[in-house]
Amino acid sequence: MRIGEMLISAGLVTTEQVETALKEQGKSGDRLGSVLVRLGFVDEDKMINFLGKKFNVMTINLNYFEIDESVLDAIPAESAIKYQIIPIEKLGSTLTVAMVDPSNFAMIQDLKFITKCEIEPVITTESSLKEAIAKYYGDASNLEDILGDTLEDVAMDVVDEDEEDFDQQAMELEAEETPLVKMVNQIIVSAIQQGASDIHVEPYEKIFRIRYRIDGVLKIVMNPPLKIRNSMISRIKILSNLDITERRLPQDGKMRIKALGRKIDLRVAIIPCVHGEKIVLRILDKGSKEVSIASLGFEPKQEEDFLKAIKNPWGLILVTGPTGSGKTWTLSTGLKNLNSEGTNIMTAEDPVEFDIPGLNQVQCRPAIGLTFAAALKSFLRMDPNIVMIGEIRDFDTADMAIKAAQTGHLVFSTLHTNSAPDSIGRLDNMNIEPFNVASSLILIVAQRLVRRICKNCKEETTFEPEVLEALQISPEVAAKSTFFKGKGCSICSGTGYKGRTAVFEVMPVGERIRRAIVKRESTIDIKKYAREEGMFTLRESGVLKILAGITSPEEIFHETAADE
Repeated sequence: MRIGEMLISAGLVTTEQVETALKEQGKSGDRLGSVLVRLGFVDEDKMINFLGKKFNVMTINLNYFEIDESVLDAIPAESAIKYQIIPIEKLGSTLTVAMVDPSNFAMIQDLKFITKCEIEPVITTESSLKEAIAKYYGDASNLEDILGDTLEDVAMDVVDEDEEDFDQQAMELEAEETPLVKMVNQIIVSAIQQGASDIHVEPYEKIFRIRYRIDGVLKIVMNPPLKIRNSMISRIKILSNLDITERRLPQDGKMRIKALGRKIDLRVAIIPCVHGEKIVLRILDKGSKEVSIASLGFEPKQEEDFLKAIKNPWGLILVTGPTGSGKTWTLSTGLKNLNSEGTNIMTAEDPVEFDIPGLNQVQCRPAIGLTFAAALKSFLRMDPNIVMIGEIRDFDTADMAIKAAQTGHLVFSTLHTNSAPDSIGRLDNMNIEPFNVASSLILIVAQRLVRRICKNCKEETTFEPEVLEALQISPEVAAKSTFFKGKGCSICSGTGYKGRTAVFEVMPVGERIRRAIVKRESTIDIKKYAREEGMFTLRESGVLKILAGITSPEEIFHETAADE
């Protein structure tokens, strides 16, 4: 029985009154109960008490009820406004929600999906509910007015990572076209369009800001209203399948979206700060550009050494550098070069950043025991020619990688060290025997990413003598060279830089360095031998990029240390 029929049967309204209210409802689109109250046909409290008994749910006056802030986080503001509901209590996995229409079972099912809780409805008056929403969620209902014309309809769908194609019915809830949902979609899609690697969502005492990391540098792109801070954070948590009620502990999650015609993964990290939770979304674009070894940024001798090493039938190749220095990009490009019908290549990654057809790529999950070491152990029973381990973090992984290299496999991996020679000491600190390192290691590559001078606003410049001295560029070389800088234009957003390239330190491990490793000679000595054999340091590679007009001294000073 519908609400109107129920109220007629109870004698609270007449048939004529309901018919009048239905005509008015057709014009306004409001709920029938709201229209009956507004027209004065029924007392709101009497109607609510009747409906409470009819649906066997408790009635409540929100004007006399204080709601804990932690309970409010269970339902984002945009959902509370859309459905005209408010959570009032949470016990275990049961969430009590105040609403006007407990007969809306589709809405209750949606709330179960959003909150991952059983929903216990209670009924309240519409007037007190609106007051409570305004009181506890602020003026988020006016977000469209606050943001004006800044919101755009962008196409972005959330995709189940375990499904080939997304379920359209499941996506209907995710695609709610509320202002806040539009804003979150716009932030993510715009970051992808601008080539950002990370999105930072940062609440402070008096401001709320969004920053993108583009070409390695953070820049502010938006300052949303502070009052929508919690709602936006909750929205991102929902997309990442995280606990929206947990605000005291760090959380890590991920989402896969379909935008701009391709599937893109985002890795989500949340940490509680003084004024709210900070979120960083790392964009992992699986539809990456095709890149050749020649375009990575190697100097001619470095490229020759790298190609020679990856063509070995066995051995260990390490790529080192800090997080975000492009190590995975270099490894993936090397693997693409080796990918062929007659080669079995297996990789263990966390996460899988680049989807490469022809490679057997495994997503490691340490929480369930699928570590790098466990994956590598399984790989060796699957007849591989080449294996790639995302990172050597501990003795077990290092030991397995070296054993694989010694038994006829070509092994690629990464380390977090500052330079190529430092990697030897890092393996020694992991208690790997020096003779095992010396017998398996064939090449170490250290790298950093530096910004390219914008080609559109590139212009000639000169450098001060102290800059040339710090770069160890002699006056004779400077006199024969032309230096450049970026003036700043609309294409590079006034920065003078557009895009990035890498500077490398490529150290082949020859007999002299092998003997030094076995003798546990110092990193300084190993670096000396490598330079005598033609290795460019990171700083020297950077200077060559400056002389070629590719980057600037500021970038090289920022990313590399002076040579000893």
